[in-house]
Amino acid sequence: MDKLSLRELPVAGKNVLMRVDFNVPLDNDLTIQDPTRILAALPSIKYVLEQGGALILMSHLGRPRGVVYTDLSLKPCAHALSALLSKKVIMAPDTCGEEVEDLKEKLKPGEVLLLENLRFHRGEENPDETLSFSKSLAKNADFYVNEAFACSHRHHASITEVPKLFPGKAAGGFLLEKEVTFLSKALTNPDRPFYAIIGGAKISTKMGEIHALLEKVDALLIGGGMAYTFLKARGKAIGKSLYEADFLGQAIEILEKASQRKIPLLLPLDTLGTKVLSEDAKIEIFDTEKGIADDYQGLDIGPKTIKYFCEFIQNAKTVLWNGPMGVYEFTPFANGTKHLAESLKGLKATTIVGGGDSIAALNELDLASSMTHVSTGGGATLEFIEYGTLPGIEALSLKESVNSKQK
Repeated sequence: MDKLSLRELPVAGKNVLMRVDFNVPLDNDLTIQDPTRILAALPSIKYVLEQGGALILMSHLGRPRGVVYTDLSLKPCAHALSALLSKKVIMAPDTCGEEVEDLKEKLKPGEVLLLENLRFHRGEENPDETLSFSKSLAKNADFYVNEAFACSHRHHASITEVPKLFPGKAAGGFLLEKEVTFLSKALTNPDRPFYAIIGGAKISTKMGEIHALLEKVDALLIGGGMAYTFLKARGKAIGKSLYEADFLGQAIEILEKASQRKIPLLLPLDTLGTKVLSEDAKIEIFDTEKGIADDYQGLDIGPKTIKYFCEFIQNAKTVLWNGPMGVYEFTPFANGTKHLAESLKGLKATTIVGGGDSIAALNELDLASSMTHVSTGGGATLEFIEYGTLPGIEALSLKESVNSKQK
């Protein structure tokens, strides 16, 4: 990158404000189910501590939207990080305020302070309303580090506004550098054929990225909940399957664009449906051309589609996968995701997987290490492909600024 790196910051004896992504899944007992995102930030965290700096960590968890929910506190993350570092992580009572400022001011080299959930404050997701929240986050810190690639496509205070308050002192962390470097090399000029497999629930969250992918890929495979919006747009009966009525027109545009560019766009040939989503669900297999029965909901790709998708990608040289093929959290509807992951494992190709659900599925199957690159970002990865950069990256200082600002 042409942006300032954590390695270039003289952090010894300084307070480093680091944006991390500790948006981890919690069970009903508030126990972390998958610590991948915390583990991914460890190299940068340990580096600052080993260099004699003090760390102020900030992250969001869930979507509280400006309201304090005790079950979305970052306290479980503080406990997990303490165990990983074998040292106490100080848990702040809030993200800002006099008590938090006092904790920052008294922080000593080698100590770690974790601020409370950023999204407990409306100012995080609405930075244009006021600069006071960003200023409060930046107070009593000497440097800013973005180690949250997965959040870097967001125009949030901690991502795009806080770094502006550190001219010449806002750097990218090791994880962010790794993500940008790999994705730039792998996707700017990918080995071909280059296939993208897109799943997940909603087409609305990936519309721009799908359009961008059609400019880059040699084929696009679509599964998951979003497939039903495409099937509905093609006039197929989808029963009670979830779809986004407001995006039927855009789904048609994507289908037409793929046809015009002569890019194969593969949709499910069959689907697993049930009347009630449960672990012991009674399953019926529906041919998507014939349609899904009115009282059934499609929840996973069927056996014909699994065979179709897995055989199609065998000649790929680069594969990007983002989003599960079904509701994999329920055993009856996990087969599509499972077989696709196992098929990717066997490819002699560059395999890139992004998105929290995809990563969680890989971890459950113990297949993450079999992929070429597991990206911490889902939406961020797709948006990076679309634009070649992200707002959070653009907000960082240029490399040469360290010479003029730090001396």
